[in-house]
Amino acid sequence: MDLFINGTKTDITLENEKTIGDVLRSFELTCEQNDAAVIGIKVDDKKVDADSFDSYINKTLTEKTKFEFDVITKQVVRETFKKLSEIFNTLSVRMEQVPADIQSGNGKSACKSITQLADNIDLFCHTAALSSLFPETYKSILIDNKPFTDFFAGFTPVLSQLENALKANDTVLVGDLSEYEICPRLKAVSKALEVFNDI
Repeated sequence: MDLFINGTKTDITLENEKTIGDVLRSFELTCEQNDAAVIGIKVDDKKVDADSFDSYINKTLTEKTKFEFDVITKQVVRETFKKLSEIFNTLSVRMEQVPADIQSGNGKSACKSITQLADNIDLFCHTAALSSLFPETYKSILIDNKPFTDFFAGFTPVLSQLENALKANDTVLVGDLSEYEICPRLKAVSKALEVFNDI
């Protein structure tokens, strides 16, 4: 049996595992005991998802069975949130400068700030989704006294307005949204995630 974790082959000693299901359950338990969670499974190069999971449970384990697990750890989520706290703090300053950049003809700098905003919002949303795998640790994090989902339910329309303003080349609206709507929200996210800077 071959076992890969995040692309790296790992030595493993079988105990009483006889079926593929035994290995899957055993690995999941090991992850839970080590503050980790499985986010993807392949058996013999085929993706195992919710629909196909049951069909693998009773299959006999052989010497040639290949397992590939994608795993996320609580530590990785914590480190990413810590990094994002610093990034959003820096970005809040840059977004506040967008109107001045536009007025001074420095549109290139404004566009760079907006691109970085989009990239890091995506990273934040992805990390927030992963953090839900560790609810006992992350459910207490609030942004402006709101859970992640509620905060971003209010933030998403602002980001959509920004996108539409960019398409329409409405530089006044881009500047106003950047300074008065996006900047304060980035500061709120940064502050909420500051807890990880002390860990």
